[in-house]
Amino acid sequence: MGARTCLIDFTGEALSPHGLDVRWIHGSPSAKHNTDPDIQVHAYDEHTFVLRQNMAIDYEAPFLFLFFGNARAVLIDTGATASSEFFPLRRAVDELIDSWLARHPRHGYQLLVLHTHPHGDHIAGDGQFTDRPDTTVVSAEPATAWPYFGFTDHPEAVAQIDLGGRVLECLATPGHHEAAVTFYDPWTGFLLTGDTVYPGRLSIKDWQAFSRTIDRLIDFCDRRTVTHVLGCHIEMTRKPGVDYPIRAVYQPDEPPLQMTTGHLRDIREALRQAGDQPSHRAFPLFILCPDA
Repeated sequence: MGARTCLIDFTGEALSPHGLDVRWIHGSPSAKHNTDPDIQVHAYDEHTFVLRQNMAIDYEAPFLFLFFGNARAVLIDTGATASSEFFPLRRAVDELIDSWLARHPRHGYQLLVLHTHPHGDHIAGDGQFTDRPDTTVVSAEPATAWPYFGFTDHPEAVAQIDLGGRVLECLATPGHHEAAVTFYDPWTGFLLTGDTVYPGRLSIKDWQAFSRTIDRLIDFCDRRTVTHVLGCHIEMTRKPGVDYPIRAVYQPDEPPLQMTTGHLRDIREALRQAGDQPSHRAFPLFILCPDA
């Protein structure tokens, strides 16, 4: 960065505890009547964006996150669709980066692509970024992601990813997937939990590992300021304990995406009630779903 670059202070008391009262795109009863954008972009603040994929493109409708630091931005997850024709993620990200750089000029700005876990609806768009200049795409697979974060020899470590004054904390949080990662952003207070915690069906591959992960997240959050717990999907209706059908492409009565650290404790209590025997159990904002 050149001498004239204006550095943004992401340290100190810089939390931005804004609300997330967002009407997310939620599909259409008929594909021909769908008028939602391919990607909804919500600016949480000047340096933080939440994106959602259109359900008409893929029913998973995952959420993605784009954070800006002084030296580089990070895109967390790349959605459920590979084709840039049907899912123009790179174009959307490039436009956001170009706009940000117009307001905060600097040279040699980088993009880092990371993931919450390797399931297809979170990595499909990786190929759109493999030939992008000044870009590093870190595969979500354990063989690549674990060494990158330093989790191979130290799975209990809290890794740090420095975007240039904005330092994310990263935890290995297996249970839904052996390679699941949770990200904490001190600037916003966001805890990004991927498919580990969100308002929906919590698909649990390893019951014991998932229980340990929830305990670890609660302990982690007890020592930090967490404004929002944000997963990557919404699958519940606003009726307590009732979810939308799997592969639903119209969800007109969704609850908010954001959860709280109190919900982490609710999940821990639900696991305690279930005991050591994995079982399918519905609760107001989530459903425990053993994935045998």
